[in-house]
Amino acid sequence: MNFKTKLGLGILAFFTLIAVIGEWIAPYDPSAMSDDLLSPPSLSHWFGTTMTGQDIFSQVLVGTRGVMVVGLVCGVLATFLSILVGVTAGFLGGAADEALSMLSNVFLVIPALPLIIIVASMLPSADTVLIAAVISLTAWAWGARILRAQTMSLRRRDFVEAARASGERTWRIIVFEVLPNLLAVIGSGFVGTVIFAVMLQITLSFVGVISLSTWNWGTILFWAQSNQALGLGAWWWFVPAGLCIALLGTALALINFGIDEYANPRLRKVRA
Repeated sequence: MNFKTKLGLGILAFFTLIAVIGEWIAPYDPSAMSDDLLSPPSLSHWFGTTMTGQDIFSQVLVGTRGVMVVGLVCGVLATFLSILVGVTAGFLGGAADEALSMLSNVFLVIPALPLIIIVASMLPSADTVLIAAVISLTAWAWGARILRAQTMSLRRRDFVEAARASGERTWRIIVFEVLPNLLAVIGSGFVGTVIFAVMLQITLSFVGVISLSTWNWGTILFWAQSNQALGLGAWWWFVPAGLCIALLGTALALINFGIDEYANPRLRKVRA
């Protein structure tokens, strides 16, 4: 494991910890108003306050959970669907391959943003997990196509043919012979899906599509933009959330680079 991967995992572990304990260590209620209106960072308010006196540091801490839950839930669901459809289609071939490939193509062209806007308008109280589930429905198809192509290149390898000749059942061949050789591709797809889900959720919150009653980093940016924080010179209102988004994206990208280097020997550094 190289330094980039360790750094990415460290940053991701930090945000995961904040997502778990953020509500407990937040010094204020993120929605509570006070008389400290639009004050810059200080000892009493580390990240300053909003136009209504809300503590931005508490909003960032509490909002981390929503971002991480959407990213991880969507990553798990989308990865599971991509493995189920892509590996099955690539290994079985024939009519099953054609049917599952058609299913993947249908979901591949479904735009995520309009679908979530429709769902959010029909269910105004849609929670974080539901939003993650809707995003995952539009995020699994691309990974399924990649896994299908990789599985098709593996199903005629000698070790797979040997397992088939020895009488192993199809599901055992897939689980114990094919999937271990796809772990790097699956891991890379999982990280990419998490990045997509996090950025999409923040975008939807920023434009005010999903409920603003639940705090996340996109909600902070929405209220900062709605109250013209940039024009007022209140940089502390949007910079902390923006830095958190950049750090999380950087961590996931570093982890993805590490997986690529592990999967592709050409990217590995030659060490003495």
